[in-house]
Amino acid sequence: MTKLNTVFLGGLVALSAPLMAADKLNSFQSLNGYTGLINTPSALTQAKGTVDIGYNNQLDFRGNKYIDGHNFIFSAGLFEGFEVSGQVAANSMNDNMFYSEGKGQVRDLSFNAKYQLPFIPNDWFSLAVGGKDIGGTANQYATYYAVASKQLGDFNFSAGLANSKRLTGQMDGVFAGVEWQLYDWLSLQVEHDGEAENAAARITLPKKWLFDVGTLTLTSRFYSNSDYDEQGTYWGLNLTIPLFDDYDQPAVNSKSAAQVQPNHAAATYGVKQNKPPGFFTSASRDAAPVPIVTSAPVATTAASKNTPSHNTMKIAAQASAYPITAADTALNTLTLNKLTLNTQAFSLKAALAADGFENILVGYNQQKQLIIQFENPVFNRNDIDAFGLVLGRIVEHVTEPGVEFTIQLAKYDTPLMSILGQVDNYRAFINGQQNPDLAIHQGATAIPKGVTWVGLTRANSPYFKPRVTISPALTNTYATELGVIDFSLALRADIDLPLWQGGGVSVSGQVHVANSDDFEKTAPFKHYREHTGVDRAVFYQTFALPFGLYNQTQVGYFQETYDYSGIINETAWLSPAGRHKVTANVGYFVYQNYNGNRDYKTLSYQYNWVEQDITFHATAGEFWSKDTGAKLESRFWFGDSYIGLFYENTSAQKAGVSISIPLSSRKDMAVTRYGQIKGKEAWRHTASTQIGKSHNRLVFNQGYTPGTAISLDRSFLNQGRMSSDYIYANLARLKNAYMEYK
Repeated sequence: MTKLNTVFLGGLVALSAPLMAADKLNSFQSLNGYTGLINTPSALTQAKGTVDIGYNNQLDFRGNKYIDGHNFIFSAGLFEGFEVSGQVAANSMNDNMFYSEGKGQVRDLSFNAKYQLPFIPNDWFSLAVGGKDIGGTANQYATYYAVASKQLGDFNFSAGLANSKRLTGQMDGVFAGVEWQLYDWLSLQVEHDGEAENAAARITLPKKWLFDVGTLTLTSRFYSNSDYDEQGTYWGLNLTIPLFDDYDQPAVNSKSAAQVQPNHAAATYGVKQNKPPGFFTSASRDAAPVPIVTSAPVATTAASKNTPSHNTMKIAAQASAYPITAADTALNTLTLNKLTLNTQAFSLKAALAADGFENILVGYNQQKQLIIQFENPVFNRNDIDAFGLVLGRIVEHVTEPGVEFTIQLAKYDTPLMSILGQVDNYRAFINGQQNPDLAIHQGATAIPKGVTWVGLTRANSPYFKPRVTISPALTNTYATELGVIDFSLALRADIDLPLWQGGGVSVSGQVHVANSDDFEKTAPFKHYREHTGVDRAVFYQTFALPFGLYNQTQVGYFQETYDYSGIINETAWLSPAGRHKVTANVGYFVYQNYNGNRDYKTLSYQYNWVEQDITFHATAGEFWSKDTGAKLESRFWFGDSYIGLFYENTSAQKAGVSISIPLSSRKDMAVTRYGQIKGKEAWRHTASTQIGKSHNRLVFNQGYTPGTAISLDRSFLNQGRMSSDYIYANLARLKNAYMEYK
């Protein structure tokens, strides 16, 4: 192995030689659950907002030898330079370790993390520290390391120092390796892992071959001189998927929430309002006018073709046929503007109805103030897309100069948020000339005087139209003595039927689909098996109260192992900018078959760090199973998905990871008179382990509170993102929503 040792020595020298600026290095998952080569890590980390699902058959059996087995690895890049992963290592998939078939086997769940240290110049090298099998009880693979990496041309060199207690000597002492990227789709790796020299090859299939879902990597470890290896070759398979969509990437030079100031050109309407700091009055706008940017031509829909321009030209031609005195000028100008804005408002309302929005009202007054009220049943993943499309439609259909707008978003006539601004200013934003100047308010906004509403009624009533949400219901365990994964799966349908302002009926049920043997009716997990039947049927009523308060009450039937009649009350307060949310949640339930009851009461706090797309959550109180304590979670958002790290301390201490992904397209089908069918906008799955004890027993339903498909957070407050600061921080998505669906 003299040649290999020469390569490693060259790698160490290269690390200290800042000869050239390094481009961003490709990163791959090693067979050990961290980004790296074969058995060793590199200083690279997984890209922010990507998840990697991997499998390989190189089982490190209790750190004593390498055998043919199973490794399942799930990893994610939470932010730049920081990755986490969970790994399940097992001899077999389904052998019961309580019986002779599983005697002596290993089935281990471990947690890994790596952090790349910042502030090191790119043309020097990258440096990272990390650990494997952190926390938990039986830490058979505990390893801690520091590693540096450097790219020279097509070669990536890595070297580091590690400490572990494994008999094999893997990752105990000095390690080093090099990866040669021959082509975009092929690379070769050689390494010294602290005990042995290994060699492998990787083949990467591009995203376009997988319908742009992700990239697939195949790894073959074809050589090792380890004294502890019972098999010559091992292989691995990894699927890397970005949670970000293209529209989540910045498309304009948008400001952060801290940089964007409240709109100084928004309409004030001459009525008494609560104005945000810096909100100008009519007099101050005259003193400090906002320049009007001449717009480029804007594409129109079929509903608006030949409407504003032809009517304006026709009226102008008729007016020029008659002598106009100086005394008539003001009246003629007012009539021309009124007719033109009236025609454009009609066209705008028709376009919004065609987009699938509900409860649409469009009006204007003589001061060129345009008012739009609407509800969003189509962009269920994120209300910011609804705002973006409505704002784009205003620019598309309203060509009259100097028009101010107010758009009000509501849910079943419950006001949620309003945006005020100027059409010309927002048109310049659509054309890429500047950032928009917007004033954003929580709750309802005041309606100006003298509004003329176009049309006699609201367009697209939301009431008496059922909305059906389809999603999987899953209960599962990982890495127990009974199997690597056991599950019970059902197909769930949640039906929401709005009946009146803020209120309606919600009914939920499911059909059992499949389960593993250990969830059979006579098996160990029988009590946690997904059932078939209706488990929720409630009336709900929601109110928007003063001072940023919302209240929702639900009364009806709840099936929680047994049948209960119950009442849930949820009260939430939002700070003016939406960064802080406090929620009080109480429930009282009566068992229908005997004189017994259950109740719970919790208090929750959420902080929305919009600049970093992170939300922090804390909940304390008494939960459904009479366990008391607290839960903490940090959610790292990537568009409409998030990965969360959580800690619970009630009846037991648990730590784990959660993932939430949308199971619907960005824009759902419009609601017809027969209703709507859609996927769940946020499906959440968790995996956890008990900590702080010498054992790792399973804990079910800790920190649990019964709920329904309707809640303030999910149904009314945009998953905690009904925030002016959130919109200011995601201006690019406003524009993209219109460009995508215009």
